[in-house]
Amino acid sequence: MFFHLKKLDWFLIVIALLLTGIGLLSIYSTSQENLVNFKKQILFIGSGFFLMFGLSLFDYRILKNHSVILIILYVFCLVLLGGLFFLGREVRGSVSWFQFGFLNFQPVELAKIVIILILAKYFSFRHIEMYRIRHIIISGVYIGLPALLLFPQPDLGSVLILGSIWLGVMLIAGIKTRHLIVLTLVAILLVGGSWFLLLRDYQKQRILTFINPQTDPYGQGYNIVQSLISVGSGGLFGKGQGQGSQSQLKFLPERQTDFIFASIAEERGLVGVFFLSVLFALLFWRILKIAIFSSNNFSRLFASGFVIMLFSQMFINVGMNMAILPITGLTLPFVSYGGSSLLTIFLGLGILQSIKARS
Repeated sequence: MFFHLKKLDWFLIVIALLLTGIGLLSIYSTSQENLVNFKKQILFIGSGFFLMFGLSLFDYRILKNHSVILIILYVFCLVLLGGLFFLGREVRGSVSWFQFGFLNFQPVELAKIVIILILAKYFSFRHIEMYRIRHIIISGVYIGLPALLLFPQPDLGSVLILGSIWLGVMLIAGIKTRHLIVLTLVAILLVGGSWFLLLRDYQKQRILTFINPQTDPYGQGYNIVQSLISVGSGGLFGKGQGQGSQSQLKFLPERQTDFIFASIAEERGLVGVFFLSVLFALLFWRILKIAIFSSNNFSRLFASGFVIMLFSQMFINVGMNMAILPITGLTLPFVSYGGSSLLTIFLGLGILQSIKARS
């Protein structure tokens, strides 16, 4: 056991601990009247680290060598996503959660990890055949089925993440330039068509308000305006723990989840945001290092897909907090409140640690 622990990436573990610690401080700061979420987040973090260490003992090569396990997990995720239409709980207009007592479970978070595994397995044996368009089509089906189940919920943010994972893994696997151009053109057509066929009125309004939030500052533009005020008022060093007027007086919506970055910027200032950015950069670097020194294509593609998932989600979340991107409902990895996202991220870290220990 001691020999196994020595082979883990402890630098990566420390970064994860610091990121979750920053999130925990922010959740505590914005929930002093009711510490239920703070206590639950401590439970999620503890369970996450336990899950990571437990999975690091598991030989990831079992997943690599047994496709049937991955197919079962994939079908299980599809069943869960489909089950939301019958048993899901609606939260802020989106039916994306199952409720179990005082806990909620968002199955798309598990699906993200499983899809990375599926794509890593599929392309690990086909990287020399990336000139064949059928591999792009087949892998696209793996992404398309869960995406079709996510659109009606609606959860467009997760669809964007799945698309980013798919494109990123294909780029790492060696997609041909001509195929990439075709995919880009198809994506443009799909985005244009979705405006007329898939997007609901409130989603269109979110995009229009993002372009100019001042057109409706007390309606659709309220979240963006309050987030910008929070970020801007933090200054260089921030207002201090528990001193952010926007978050403490509850002007800032979803300050523990979607807009926790704005809450941190208000209380920690530019210095705190810079420190948070450095931690994320170090996190991505360590995961990419595991990918580079991996002993096989499967582990290399999984580590690459995992870092693409984390980066995409962080980029979109920070972007919507700073009015660079429209509001999508995606949380900040490691930092935002929520058990589903946190536990599945630690699940991915556990697989990464298993790869690191056996490289």
